[in-house]
Amino acid sequence: MGQFLLVDSRKLDGFEGLHQAVHGSHVDVMQLGRGRLRGTLSHVGIGDFSLSIGTFNVGMRTQRVSSDDKLIIGMLLAAEERVAHWSFDMQLNDVLVIPPLLEHDGVFHGASAYAAMRFDLNEVASLFGGEARLSDPDTWRSRGHFRADLDTGAIASRRLVRIMSHLGTHKGGLTPSTADFWRRSIAECMAANVMSSLPPDDIGWLPSARRLIRRVEDYLVEARTRPVHVSEICAALGVSRRTLHRAFQEVFGLGPVSFLRHKRLCAVHSILHESAPGSTTVAAVAMQQGFYELGRFSQYYLAMFGERPSQTLGTSLPAPRLEPSEHEL
Repeated sequence: MGQFLLVDSRKLDGFEGLHQAVHGSHVDVMQLGRGRLRGTLSHVGIGDFSLSIGTFNVGMRTQRVSSDDKLIIGMLLAAEERVAHWSFDMQLNDVLVIPPLLEHDGVFHGASAYAAMRFDLNEVASLFGGEARLSDPDTWRSRGHFRADLDTGAIASRRLVRIMSHLGTHKGGLTPSTADFWRRSIAECMAANVMSSLPPDDIGWLPSARRLIRRVEDYLVEARTRPVHVSEICAALGVSRRTLHRAFQEVFGLGPVSFLRHKRLCAVHSILHESAPGSTTVAAVAMQQGFYELGRFSQYYLAMFGERPSQTLGTSLPAPRLEPSEHEL
């Protein structure tokens, strides 16, 4: 399983460490601010898809050469002073698009932090499935800047950092299906900020809510116990996330994200219920079902089932048979 997850985290001691600011891509850097550069650089690689998060304490100039054939989508996580990419002045949580084979020039005037995901342009149809504007590769062929919504931007930024932190502690690798779930979770953080800056798109056919829900549930039955991301459903069924949300609200009174979380909680419960103590751990099962914040997962689980995950583990197994005592012989 280990080949599906590559984790690397290091401390920076000098600007040279930022040549690998984006995993798989060479970046030319020059220090602008005075003082010894300190920071951190973390990478998570899932196949050819990668997420990089970096922090540094002094001003920097960065340039990406035009030989990189991958798409890079970045987000500004923190900045003490002005940050400009090309002619765009960036604000916190803004998203920047660097298309394949395009040179890039950025200037950080002070201490900053960023996140960047890098992947093949052909993957956008899958990762952003259901959102016609985002799943079209032509959308990403020119450089772009998307202004983040104040609230959703902050949520997406924190979620990216938590995902990186959690995957960084997971040493067991990922199954192919779970790897796909995490790729989609990372991409969704960026997509949320892009979508919030685009005008609403209410054009299109709206199928019957119950008919659409039946199609979703048929798809989930085929997926069995593996975690399924909302973007995967949208791509498979050819519907937008907005349409899916309206259908779930009409039928269940809750959105598709909450519905899928409940389904994943039920999957965890069933796995723990059927597993022998010592054969697995709550953390491992939660991870395989796409839960990366164990504290919040435990809260969801307790609220859902009225018991903690550790209390469920092995409860369906028969009690061990005791040897008869001398009085029974």
